[in-house]
Amino acid sequence: MERYFQKDIETMPVEKIKELQSEKLVKQVKHVYENVPYYRNLMDKKGVRPEDIHGIEDLHKLPFISKSDLRETYPYGMLAVPLSDCVRIQSTSGTTGKRVIAYYTQHDIELWEDCCARAIVAAGGTKEDVLQVAYGYGLFTGGAGLHGGSHKVGCLTLPMSSGNTERQIQFMLDLKSTILCCTPSYAAYIGETLKEQGYKPEDNSLKAGIFGAEPWTEEMRRDIEKALGIKAYDIYGLTETSGPGVAFECKEQKGMHINEDHFIAEIIDPDTGEVLPEGEKGELVFTSLDKEAFPLLRYRTRDICVLSREKCSCGRTFIRMAKPMGRSDDMLIIRGVNVFPSQIETVLLNEGYAPNYRIEVDRVNNTDTLDVFVELLPEQLSDTTEGIVKMEKALSAAITTMLGIRPAVHLVPPKTIVRSEGKAVRVIDKRKLHD
Repeated sequence: MERYFQKDIETMPVEKIKELQSEKLVKQVKHVYENVPYYRNLMDKKGVRPEDIHGIEDLHKLPFISKSDLRETYPYGMLAVPLSDCVRIQSTSGTTGKRVIAYYTQHDIELWEDCCARAIVAAGGTKEDVLQVAYGYGLFTGGAGLHGGSHKVGCLTLPMSSGNTERQIQFMLDLKSTILCCTPSYAAYIGETLKEQGYKPEDNSLKAGIFGAEPWTEEMRRDIEKALGIKAYDIYGLTETSGPGVAFECKEQKGMHINEDHFIAEIIDPDTGEVLPEGEKGELVFTSLDKEAFPLLRYRTRDICVLSREKCSCGRTFIRMAKPMGRSDDMLIIRGVNVFPSQIETVLLNEGYAPNYRIEVDRVNNTDTLDVFVELLPEQLSDTTEGIVKMEKALSAAITTMLGIRPAVHLVPPKTIVRSEGKAVRVIDKRKLHD
């Protein structure tokens, strides 16, 4: 039988969800207009006032917010309550420019933890479970969000944080962890390490994993499920909208249910900003309906995906978002071709390689170069140079079929590509594209 954390909300009729969203949106726009001068100025420039917003049908009238706005208003410019009402900050793990700082009232934290609790219950979690949080703690939202959600469900929570894989495995086996929460690349690494230590999937007590914070493919999901003997669930979130738990997967594993009582999702054309109909692929935009301290209206995520209201067998009525297909700002344009790292990962997994790879892009004599370094599995090591060259050519041909441009493929020995215990760094772009 399907279990829910907040059944009445998670199974609410769609018309009721839209009524609730409209009611909350009207209040939130007023709150933001009155308390955030920067956003009030954006609205004034666009000629829209709070009284022009009667419900979700008027959402398109509001201006967008992007990461550049958050950098411009750093650190306090988007705060909508007195600082004395805030009890915590979290921050992005971004490596470029100023970090985004998100503020939380106690109410904001309670709602965020409810969202994470919904994700844990959808993955089969109950108070009987031992939930191992191997996301980073500290400023990164992953650890804090799943930790709080785990407490709400009543699981025994292991606040491991990321790294120290030997200790992760010791606790996992000794305390019989049943649910693992971390990045997919770290889950794959734990699976790889367990195998090296001589453990089989049935030697651990895990039944489920909740993985997010970086892109991962369906092929990688199946590999992790096989390595750990679990069902792997996707979770989605952004520091800007609170953290993980904005959307989560149910047992169907066919897209993530967006917590629509707290967020409105739109898909827009990334170039024109035009709102696209359901089922069209475009950039995901979120409006926070309940955030008190840091409420973002029409925040452009840069994630490319599709939304669907197709009925779900789990009984949840929330709209679903497909796994992001890449980011409009992570997309590489190489020789005029749009390339997403996830496309290369899909080819690697389909061709029988592990998802340990690095993409290097450079510009030589005004021409873009694309080099893909791929780690061999121990059983793929060849005695002959000819054998390796043949494999490199075959993989290069498979990637060319996917992308439409030919990469130089370099097969490297096992364990030579640095493992990540947080978000994996997959792309190094050496081109000087900006002055």
